[in-house]
Amino acid sequence: MSDFSLGQEDSWPLRFRLQRPMRDAVSKSERTVVEEVQKRWAPKDTAVIVCDVWDAHHCLNAVRRLEEFAPRMNEVLKEARKHGATIIHSPSDCMVAYEDHAARKRAVSAPAAKIKPKDVEHWCSRIPSEEQAVYPIDQSDGGEDDDPAEHAEWAAKLKAMGRNPGMPWQSQSKLIEIDADRDFISDRGDEVWNVLESRGIKNVILVGVHLNMCVLGRPFGLRQMVRNGKNVALMRDMTDCMYNPKRWPQVDHFTGNDLVIAHVERFVCSTITSDQLLGGEPFRSKYDQRENPQSVTATRKPQGNWSPISIPSPWSSTAAGITEHRGVAWYRCVVRLPKKVVHSGVLRLMYHDCEDTKGWLNGKPISIEGILPDDAVIMDDYNLLVLRVKHRNRPFTTGITQPPSIVSPSEKLELKGRWQFRIGDDNSWSNIPLPAKFGGSTDMLFEPH
Repeated sequence: MSDFSLGQEDSWPLRFRLQRPMRDAVSKSERTVVEEVQKRWAPKDTAVIVCDVWDAHHCLNAVRRLEEFAPRMNEVLKEARKHGATIIHSPSDCMVAYEDHAARKRAVSAPAAKIKPKDVEHWCSRIPSEEQAVYPIDQSDGGEDDDPAEHAEWAAKLKAMGRNPGMPWQSQSKLIEIDADRDFISDRGDEVWNVLESRGIKNVILVGVHLNMCVLGRPFGLRQMVRNGKNVALMRDMTDCMYNPKRWPQVDHFTGNDLVIAHVERFVCSTITSDQLLGGEPFRSKYDQRENPQSVTATRKPQGNWSPISIPSPWSSTAAGITEHRGVAWYRCVVRLPKKVVHSGVLRLMYHDCEDTKGWLNGKPISIEGILPDDAVIMDDYNLLVLRVKHRNRPFTTGITQPPSIVSPSEKLELKGRWQFRIGDDNSWSNIPLPAKFGGSTDMLFEPH
């Protein structure tokens, strides 16, 4: 229970943690400072959105971590509901299970908002405040951190249950209660927006999983809420990430989680903790074996693996610290292809100074003429573009010197800006094991304006 009295018309005294850059006037160096700001939010003006707290997941460790903190999350929802906050359950891809549920019908019947924000129905991979940020982890492998033998056993168990081992979720976890008389159920951005606007919601708290993918990017996630003018907070002890410690920056899972929380606090929104509603201490996982975890502030520069690179730019400007390179380099980016671009005619990748170049879109080869494969294009969504370039017949102090473009008879998208690159040669780098909107990052994204 909360350690303070709160009436229906009163407000929660919340401590919002954020991070901001501070430049030292003497050394001219920049560091990040952590701050807490006290504010009061009225429950009647506040919604809690429960993101993708599914009944199953393809990663067994993710299931274990979620099931550990889900009971406390349920207590958070009960406390918020008791004081008049709006609770919206958003288990994506599971609406069939709730077709006849009163909370689902309530969301569908919410009055249409007078103003519908642009692209509120779509995934959001970046907002303007993130444009110059270096994304803190590599999640392009999907983030699974299971023991291989356990993972195989778990996949076999899911299959025996009649579930798709890759997408086994069918409903929200039974550990989270849904109040049929008061709550809402929706995984659609426009429906969630209608609920918020019809109830006069100014403040939004996100709980659930997984922070680096769904909690940030869903149509009802942190970025969309921030972009569309809501006061937004992540409950940082009621979330988790998909991060594999074998990937950059090679830290333990919970430090990887904290790195993403730090990214959110600096570039997206503030965070709070569950004890501010329930009392006691913030939740900490029994699987977190760190002796004295602190809030993470350091921006870690990628070394090896995939590193950010601006096209055009010299090798020396990259975090990898390369002064020159002769031979093969791989480049990748994520491109959002809206309907007007896809429907404007044949799409072609144009590049000028790339020698011996091969390309792939979402893992499928691009023709030697540069024509994008029709069956690979995901319209109104994010697409992974990968290039294998052999640099040999010019100075070796730089990579690609003229940005590639995606062109059609009436549209052109110049891919000038930040990509990721990698020295070496491995054909497995031509794709990632999950859709680009999940595995991509903010520092290799291109969107038409």
